[in-house]
Amino acid sequence: MTHTYWAEHAWLEPVVEPGVALDVGADGRIAAVRTGVAAPPPGATVLRGLTLPGLANAHSHAFHRALRSTAQVGSGTFWTWREVMYSVADRLTPETYHALARAVYAEMALAGVTAVGEFHYLHHAPGGARYADPNAMGEALIAAAADAGIRITLLDTAYVASGLGDAGAGAPPDHHQLRFSDGTAQAWAERASLLKDREHARIGAAVHSVRAVPARQLGAVAEWAAARRAPLHVHLSEQRAENEACLAVHGCTPTRLLADHGVLGERTTGVHNTHLTDEDIALIGGSGTGTCMCPTTERDLADGIGPAPALKRAGSPLSLGSDSHAVIDLFEEARAMELNERLRSHTRGHFTAAALLRAASADGHAALGWADAGALAPGALADFATVALDSVRTAGAAPRLGAEVAVFAASAVDVRHTVVGGRHVVRDGAHTLLPDVPSALTRAVTALH
Repeated sequence: MTHTYWAEHAWLEPVVEPGVALDVGADGRIAAVRTGVAAPPPGATVLRGLTLPGLANAHSHAFHRALRSTAQVGSGTFWTWREVMYSVADRLTPETYHALARAVYAEMALAGVTAVGEFHYLHHAPGGARYADPNAMGEALIAAAADAGIRITLLDTAYVASGLGDAGAGAPPDHHQLRFSDGTAQAWAERASLLKDREHARIGAAVHSVRAVPARQLGAVAEWAAARRAPLHVHLSEQRAENEACLAVHGCTPTRLLADHGVLGERTTGVHNTHLTDEDIALIGGSGTGTCMCPTTERDLADGIGPAPALKRAGSPLSLGSDSHAVIDLFEEARAMELNERLRSHTRGHFTAAALLRAASADGHAALGWADAGALAPGALADFATVALDSVRTAGAAPRLGAEVAVFAASAVDVRHTVVGGRHVVRDGAHTLLPDVPSALTRAVTALH
């Protein structure tokens, strides 16, 4: 059977159309898109506002949500923040991680996110002991996404060293990092191979960073992803200290090191890509490697502003993530990519609203291996979100400027509806599967402090 959603306005890239009927089949895909439908057809579900393709949060560390506000007390650096992060990670179990992630993913659904890329390295018990199910923590995240009604790409992450070490052989993990490490990239691959795709979940891979995976082991991770045609993500040049250490040990930048070991490519996404040389930008763009910018985290941690326009011009598709979840708001991430560049360059107009929405939707989904999502088009997954055009932030503009309103004025709180696979997950601003998300977040976060 087909069900129809009637959108008062819909962003059919590159324009906003009034009166759009989205017919959704029993397979959870859009069967037809009909424009010029002035009134809701009989039996249709009405979506008042601007309906957009579902948003893709391409970079998430779900447990970092427990750091919100705590990590903002006083001053400090990225490295002191990391110690606070470790203290929370030490307390997590599969059960508490499931409870936290379920609430975090529900918060994402309330913000219009229909798919998340979970950069997952919290694999084992404290001290490095293995759970009876070696993927108990990853399975907790997959189950949490199902419970919250969104899709997930579990980017199972190789993290085997605490630093580059002598001659780049990798320094042993410290006591916090023992639960992240499988010992070697080969052992990581053996465990990750036990994870399987399912309807709402896809399995990808990640290199935590060139600090955490020795150069001679990078190829094993890249080969694992290539054999499965799976997404491969990597934290890249987030901190200047990473670049300096890589130059001292290997005589090259992290980007060049990844290129030389087969990590870059069209299924690869570099996360942050902040401190890059011109050669780095050419390597990333020329290989078709994507870039995931996480502006709210990058400014929260004082990382810097990445060269997004230059990367885009070089051929690197851009996506967006909320990373440490200082806030969960893809509209804020999208506008920050433009506004940060304005501050740096003293010029305006680096990205159109349409380009920023594409980064938050279609290109984000593609980076996560969901190329069949992120567009309001026949055959696409029926994943979409509706933004109110009558809130105090969005009221007053002509509907034809809905894309500009969404990117430059709206916030997550303006999302009224979220539909995933044709299922109404958020209706009139309320989550249909987890009715009291604030209470769920409070319980889950409090349990970790």
